[in-house]
Amino acid sequence: MRIALIKPNIGRKGQALYLDEARMEPLQLGVLAALTPQDIDVVLYDDRMEEIPFDEPTDLAAITVETYTARRAYEISAEYAKRGVPVIMGGMHVKLLPGEVKEHCDSIMIGDAEDKWAEMIEDIKKGSLKKEYICGEVAVPQKGIMTRRDIFEGKGYLPITLLQFSRGCRFSCRYCASSVYFEKSHHCRRVEEVIEEIKSQKRKDLFFVDDNIVADRGKAKELFRALIPLKVRWVSQASIDMLEDKELMELMVRSGCLGNVIGFESIKEASIKGMGKEVNKTYVSDKYSKAIEVLRSYGLQTWAAFTVGHDTDTVESIRETCEFAIKSKFCFAAYNILMPYPGTPLYEELKSQNRLLYDGKWWLHSEYRFNHAAFVPRNMTPDELTEVSFFCRKKTNSIAAIIYRAFEFRTNMRNPLRFMEYCLYNPLFRKETFKKQDMRLGVDDWEGGE
Repeated sequence: MRIALIKPNIGRKGQALYLDEARMEPLQLGVLAALTPQDIDVVLYDDRMEEIPFDEPTDLAAITVETYTARRAYEISAEYAKRGVPVIMGGMHVKLLPGEVKEHCDSIMIGDAEDKWAEMIEDIKKGSLKKEYICGEVAVPQKGIMTRRDIFEGKGYLPITLLQFSRGCRFSCRYCASSVYFEKSHHCRRVEEVIEEIKSQKRKDLFFVDDNIVADRGKAKELFRALIPLKVRWVSQASIDMLEDKELMELMVRSGCLGNVIGFESIKEASIKGMGKEVNKTYVSDKYSKAIEVLRSYGLQTWAAFTVGHDTDTVESIRETCEFAIKSKFCFAAYNILMPYPGTPLYEELKSQNRLLYDGKWWLHSEYRFNHAAFVPRNMTPDELTEVSFFCRKKTNSIAAIIYRAFEFRTNMRNPLRFMEYCLYNPLFRKETFKKQDMRLGVDDWEGGE
């Protein structure tokens, strides 16, 4: 018996399939492979860098679906359907829109797969795959499960190992799909199992894909203490309120943290209040100046994440955000257009106000393009929001700005290793910035969602 695990691409630009040169291991598929009994052959097809061999004999295709990859996932499913291969879909988009996803596959799995994967395997063996599997809450993620990494070999992923310590986030930002998926819950793995997984692989560079690795400070401290003897280098995502706990920060640095993705979101107090990101309220009052100084004092490189297009935003305030990010000399900065993900409070609000574009289904619409506005902003046109967000990306990732930002001696030039990684990854992300802009979702020409 063979199961094909599929990671869909976003789409294409012109007639060329998008080749993601900054692709990382699809961790979730490595976990599914580990959940699968050893007597079953498991193969990974990554649509971001290789053609899917649809004609190879397969007993089940399991596709992970994000909102941005939904259209392409449905195309892949249709190809397997032509060949009589049953398809099951899981992932965040499945929980957000189970009814829609059901129309494009034989079965769906809602929630974290640990709870139902074994049952699904037995069903497929008997030829009685259920239409849906609703997974219960997983209180201890990946309990007893070591990610299978052999399926990643030869795929050309960035040389950094992805793993997870915790799932979910305790915050409830109005635009956040993750908050909806995890129902505002947060659960941690057993620290000893995380350490065992790290020791089972060869790399020293790690990326914890947690939404907020410091959401449970006590558990985070336990993890950091256990990491210290391993002498690894790691990055993750963290909320800015971690700065309130000096012991946490000192342990973080000692454990090998290079820096974190931090959701600054906006430099405007009104925007922070409107999006419901209470954790940032204390820090935005001085435009994060004190917080940034503390981060520098710990030597941490920061990937600053901003969302643009809030009702309090203007073209001028978004440009001001860009100037702030460059002046702050962040290691990286992202300017994400506010996206109305289905099932979020933001989506429902915009829908009630008749402000959604693309028939309210931008992820399926043939005219939608990547990094374009999918709603009508309050203080600018959709095109103006698209243009100013791309302006921010271009300016921050310009050669001049990359050189300027490099000269932060406590972080980006702290030592030769930090500087080398800065010089390696900034040009790569600059390249991806231009490649992804205006990309169409999906590959085929079809009328789904229109």
